[in-house]
Amino acid sequence: MKQKTLTAAIICLCLFLTYKSGIAQANNPGLQQIKSSIQKINTLYYELFAKSDASIINLYTDDAILLAPNMLPVNGKKALKKDFEDTFVAGKVKGVKFQTGNIYGDGKAYITEEGTWQVFDPNGKVLDDGKYLKLWKLTKAGWKIFRDSFNSNHKI
Repeated sequence: MKQKTLTAAIICLCLFLTYKSGIAQANNPGLQQIKSSIQKINTLYYELFAKSDASIINLYTDDAILLAPNMLPVNGKKALKKDFEDTFVAGKVKGVKFQTGNIYGDGKAYITEEGTWQVFDPNGKVLDDGKYLKLWKLTKAGWKIFRDSFNSNHKI
């Protein structure tokens, strides 16, 4: 019985903190501006990817890490550039679309973005979809992707 009470208390605390975080985001115009900026960058990401434009790596910090499922981390811009080039040459994926759900943080140096994604083939058909977390870093050039982690909603 004590175990169930403790579990219920933890769940209630988590729900309360999530609720309070949502209110804080809604009442913080700075976070709303950051969210809007991130959404614009995500739109640019989609456009650059669709054109197989290698400048997509400029949306990442120099020390960014891509944490994709079933593969080793992709560390830094040089490795990211190769990863994108290999993907573009393979020609199987023509678009990656992100839908921002929530952002978390104080907006001073880092922001965490939570959302969903879809990957499209050259004909516009959805190949896969899932969820992601991105850690954004504020740089002199604006917000850039510092850590990028995602996984599929589907079993392999």
